[in-house]
Amino acid sequence: MPEPAPVLPAVRRPSQALMETYDAFLLLSFGGPEHHDEVMPFLRRVSAGRGIPDERLLAVAEHYYAAGGASPLNAQCRELLSALGQGTPALSLPLYWGNRNWHPLLEDTLAQMRDDGARRALAFVTSAYGGYSSCRQYLDDIAAARSKVGAGAPEVDKLRLFYNHPAWVGAWAKSASRALASLGAVDATVLFSAHSIPLAAARTSPYEHHVNETARLVAEAAGVRRWQLVWQSRSGRPGQPWLGPDICESIEAERPPAVVVVPIGFVLENMEVVHDLDVDATGAAGKVGARFVRADCVSGYPEFVAMVKDLVHERLDPTAPRPALGEDGPWPDSCPAGHCPPPTRQGLG
Repeated sequence: MPEPAPVLPAVRRPSQALMETYDAFLLLSFGGPEHHDEVMPFLRRVSAGRGIPDERLLAVAEHYYAAGGASPLNAQCRELLSALGQGTPALSLPLYWGNRNWHPLLEDTLAQMRDDGARRALAFVTSAYGGYSSCRQYLDDIAAARSKVGAGAPEVDKLRLFYNHPAWVGAWAKSASRALASLGAVDATVLFSAHSIPLAAARTSPYEHHVNETARLVAEAAGVRRWQLVWQSRSGRPGQPWLGPDICESIEAERPPAVVVVPIGFVLENMEVVHDLDVDATGAAGKVGARFVRADCVSGYPEFVAMVKDLVHERLDPTAPRPALGEDGPWPDSCPAGHCPPPTRQGLG
């Protein structure tokens, strides 16, 4: 299958007057441990207030230990931040990085920004979709971190969701095409995968629609005719209904000769990718004798890096175009009132 041409967004350089409305850029992500002895403290922080016993956390920790005791997420954040400061154009704002759940913690980064004189920042969140955990919770965490920092904490404005941005779609189309090409002439089923959420949460957010729209647009751009949207990484009470079908159950039920999994739910490689897909889903494919290929996440693709720069520049320059594919149009800079209310707290399973 021919690889689609790269889709690089046009980037306009704003005037100096407009640039002065923001004086910093913040990369905001989930965070993850980088050493064996950080795994349990990280999991305790993520699960704080949920009453999850250490026995359950230790079972999850084994996924990290099997991968060397580290999540790849922090390393990929460093690579993305470096890429944003390079190329033509490079982001001209000072670049910062903070995480919700592990070092560098968001509140520590905001304190450093305050000490450096930053007063108003644009934040790129490593999540493309609407939903409580994927969007609203980041806004809540920004507010909580600013409160911890106190007087002088910089204001932080989140950049818009990008699930239908042509460069997001183009990067995933390239990744999917490369994965398909690696199988040669084998007839493969393409599974687009994203993190599942409870059905109750799905009913009060655009998350399912956003993910499905990305899958549809990527399939169209890559010329994929036979595909399915599946879900992964379910947690919570066993009896609680979540979005399905589950990826492993789908592979075992369909028994395809070959499967290409495209993890469109994730910007960066993380444990939901390297364990739930590279271990669990690979194992499901092995049970039915299917060849298995997992497409790369796209945070290092030039299309994606250019898109992040484009999202910044469109906020700096109100006259800049706001590209979007499909019928939804570009997501607004500020999420609608009442968007994605918090769900009832659940455990890790």
